[in-house]
Amino acid sequence: MDTLSKLKLLSDASQYDLACACGTRGGPDHRVRGDDGSWLYPVSMPGGGYSIMLKTLISNVCNNDCGYCPFRAARDVPRCTITPDEMANLFMDYLRKRRLIGIFLSSGVVGTPDRTMELINGTAEILRRKHSYRGYIHLKVIPGASDAAIDHAVSLANAVSVNIEVPGEKHFTELSQKKDFLKDIIHPMRRIAELTGKGMKHHRVRQTTQFIVGAANENDAEIVKYTLGLYRKLNLNRVYFSAYQRGLGNESIPGEQRESINSSDGFVREHRLYQADFLFRQYGFAEEDIQFDENGRLFTDRDPKLVWAERHPERFPIDVNKADLTTLLKIPGIGPTTAKRIIKIRKNGGRISSSENLPLKGKRLALAQKFLIF
Repeated sequence: MDTLSKLKLLSDASQYDLACACGTRGGPDHRVRGDDGSWLYPVSMPGGGYSIMLKTLISNVCNNDCGYCPFRAARDVPRCTITPDEMANLFMDYLRKRRLIGIFLSSGVVGTPDRTMELINGTAEILRRKHSYRGYIHLKVIPGASDAAIDHAVSLANAVSVNIEVPGEKHFTELSQKKDFLKDIIHPMRRIAELTGKGMKHHRVRQTTQFIVGAANENDAEIVKYTLGLYRKLNLNRVYFSAYQRGLGNESIPGEQRESINSSDGFVREHRLYQADFLFRQYGFAEEDIQFDENGRLFTDRDPKLVWAERHPERFPIDVNKADLTTLLKIPGIGPTTAKRIIKIRKNGGRISSSENLPLKGKRLALAQKFLIF
């Protein structure tokens, strides 16, 4: 196969590892398919707006047995591997043709974890050393990689990630008999945390991870609890959630449960988990503020912030002209940007006398005014 044919095949493979909070319906904040079949991912910029990142696999060859993965060893699918030189040259050609912010490299396990890391790190090293590329590089750390391979990846990348996949060892054994949760997943994450901690040489390198939502018998309460633990104990910068996708044939899941996982409910679960994650990271919510149904699931018919508000009627209505930032962020329909605008209006001597004066409109305005007084 020529390099372009490999890229098309490997880009197809990478679509199952979304690794970002974006869908496929188009627009600047959603991933799109390039003319050559590659996946182009939006990356939000600190100054506002978005730029584009190329994401692909180095190889879809894999020795592992992960039950959720369409490219696990037992599957009979077309396979190929692209060399570090091929990938680096291809990306630089991409860079010359269109504006890209960077590249995200992942891979199946080719031979051993360290052999695979040689391919991933080798590509990044060619970009950094040979092509003097100073842009964004995100490298996937393969479960089971040695400390030396991890150290090398961190020295080359702006961001690194190990997919945790499920919340805990019990669920992990439902998906794989070959990988060890503590040794192959948790140890590399701890190693990265040590290398990127405050005051360390690589403190600017970000660490992220991803859950495969619905790949095992986990519930949302378990995922949320693990997510908070990752932020607190390993200082992760971001946790992502990817719904287990239809037709991937996870034989480890009983048929009855597999049917529900393969429905659109999986993507609703993914969306609700992202909302809960944002409440922790940007809204000041605590673990006990997140409400679940009797099965430990987030409610699919309304977002977790609205559920919290409905269960705490004693906290409302809130006077929009007196509430501090933390209190404003508890109001359904009001996010960090709107809350800061409200406080700015008040600081400049203004008074919000009615809902018409709120820096909100549409559905968010209709929702927020149910919880406010003026």
